[in-house]
Amino acid sequence: MIPKYEEIMLPLLKFLEDGQEHSLTEIHDALAKHFALTNQELREKLPSGKYPVFRNRVSWARTYLKHAGLLNSPKRGYLRISDKGLLLLKEKPQKITSKFLLKYDAFVEFKSKSKKKNNQRSSVVKPIVNDTDQTPEESLEYAYEKLHSELSKEILEIVKSCTPEFFETLVIDLLIAMGYGGSRKDAGQAMGRSGDGGIDGIINEDKLGLDVIYLQAKRWENSIPVKEIRDFTGALASKKAKKGIFITTSSFPQSVYDFVKQVEYKIILIDGERLADLMIENNVGLSTANTYHIKTIDTDYFEEI
Repeated sequence: MIPKYEEIMLPLLKFLEDGQEHSLTEIHDALAKHFALTNQELREKLPSGKYPVFRNRVSWARTYLKHAGLLNSPKRGYLRISDKGLLLLKEKPQKITSKFLLKYDAFVEFKSKSKKKNNQRSSVVKPIVNDTDQTPEESLEYAYEKLHSELSKEILEIVKSCTPEFFETLVIDLLIAMGYGGSRKDAGQAMGRSGDGGIDGIINEDKLGLDVIYLQAKRWENSIPVKEIRDFTGALASKKAKKGIFITTSSFPQSVYDFVKQVEYKIILIDGERLADLMIENNVGLSTANTYHIKTIDTDYFEEI
């Protein structure tokens, strides 16, 4: 089990008890061995998929210890315990937490923010303590995931309440936003013009129209039966087509996925959940409420010539 960032603080400090300089990679590997983490646990990443969870927690553990004055960085990429850190270890603490570190003025200053009252220039310093066992990146990313999930559910509810005609328009807008369909005019003419043999429309795979994709769009509540996919596959065969997209507001049973794997045609299944996610990803029917830029240090900039 991957330890929380506060659980990493004391082992990290103890590893540096020898007073020597240790590289960040050496520290990371030693802590991974200390907590007996598996390769799978070391590969586990934050929801964004950009940063390993354990590495992120080690980073914040050392950041907090450093700002409390318990560690120092003699040179880039290396850490060494400070005299203050050695004194703390002599006290044999059972654990180190964010609240524990508030005993150090430097950490209080680090965890503080200034608020201006009225229009006065003076500010009031208020300590901020993280009351969760997540790192700031984890808190932010999991909050984002929750907002994304709630938005996805809300989108799907709205789409299900729309008319079949509007649903077809929505499908066109989504496919165009994803790069299909050529022009908006061509896509609009393609969708809904067929309506025979299990085909709702045809759309260009690329802007030049080098290949076409056959579409089926179902605004359903119940799970899509495998019979519908069989009919769609038969329609593709009658058109001598090789590619198709089946989009629905509901879901597909496992039998549908098993059937699609067996046929020679390339059929993409988009259920209601994935439809909502694609709408969010491609900004279809949505507007941006707020934008937050999370920045990190550009180490290349600070590389001395």
